[in-house]
Amino acid sequence: MPHSIDYGKLMHRAMRGLIQEVLCGVRDNGLPGAHHFFITFETTHPDAELANWLRERYPNEMTVVMQHWFDNLEVTDEGFTVTLNFGDSPETLYIPYDAIQTFVDPSVEFGLRFESQEEAEDEDDDDTEEDGPMDEDGIEAEEDDVAKPRDAEVVSLDSFRK
Repeated sequence: MPHSIDYGKLMHRAMRGLIQEVLCGVRDNGLPGAHHFFITFETTHPDAELANWLRERYPNEMTVVMQHWFDNLEVTDEGFTVTLNFGDSPETLYIPYDAIQTFVDPSVEFGLRFESQEEAEDEDDDDTEEDGPMDEDGIEAEEDDVAKPRDAEVVSLDSFRK
C-alpha cells in the first residue's frame, strides 16, 4: 500500500478524461459555436505519430489548432487521431493524452496545463523558446492573433454559502 495519495497523478488522469469526453462530443456533433482548441503536445512522446517533416520542424513540442477545418477525428481511451491542414497539405496526427502539455479553448477562457515532476523541477532552468500556437492552416500564428491566457481567479466558496 502506498505511503501517500498521489493527487497530482489523479488530477492529471481526470483532466485527460475531460479532454477525451470533449473530443468525443466534437467527434459526434462537431464544434459548437465559437469553440476551438489549441493543443500543445510533446512530439518526442514514443506513441505520438506525425509526419517526419513535422517532427523535424517541431522536434520537442507542437501546438495545433482544431477550429475551421479538421477531419477523421477518432477518439480512444489512450489518445486521438485527427487530420489537420498544414499549408494545404492534410496530415494525420495521433496524439496520446499523455503527450498533451496544454489544452486551451480560448472562446470560453478554459485551459488545462500538464506538468510532470521533471518539468516542475526544471522550469526555472528552462531557457528554450517554445513554438507558438498554429492557425487553422497549421501555420505558426502571429502573437497578435493568439488569445492571451489570463491568470486563474481564486473564488472563495464562503461567498456562496448561506
